[in-house]
Amino acid sequence: MEKLKNDILIRNKRASFDYELLDTYQAGIVLVGTEVKSIRLGKASLVDTFCFFNDGELWVKNMNISEYFYGTYNNHMPRRDRKLLLTKRELEKIRRQTKDTGFTIVPTKLFLNEKGLAKLEIAVAKGKKVYDKRESLKEKDDRRQMDRAMKH
Repeated sequence: MEKLKNDILIRNKRASFDYELLDTYQAGIVLVGTEVKSIRLGKASLVDTFCFFNDGELWVKNMNISEYFYGTYNNHMPRRDRKLLLTKRELEKIRRQTKDTGFTIVPTKLFLNEKGLAKLEIAVAKGKKVYDKRESLKEKDDRRQMDRAMKH
């Protein structure tokens, strides 16, 4: 059986800019058929997404998976809440880490693994202050200038 070639990788670029990412976890997502087809076409977005606990389960909110073009009356809602699949041990560890103020859970990547299953990489993160963001921009600019200098 040949392996599936997956180039689907949807990133949340704002996450690393707005937050200091501490721990990362890979979680499965409970999806319906048309959602998987839309993700395979790359029609998903992680802008403004966040995770929250509800009855001991972890859910992702505001993840936009566009409606499948060929879907019929049984197409999915684009911005519905989706349940994340993690082990009880991982869930408890995440819950303990986010009990402190200032910590949150942000999705960083949405991708298809080698088996063709949709996975969401989430991170326990701490919000950056404005001056931290300026520092990040300055470091990025410095790196870009050093790369230019090396090429010439």
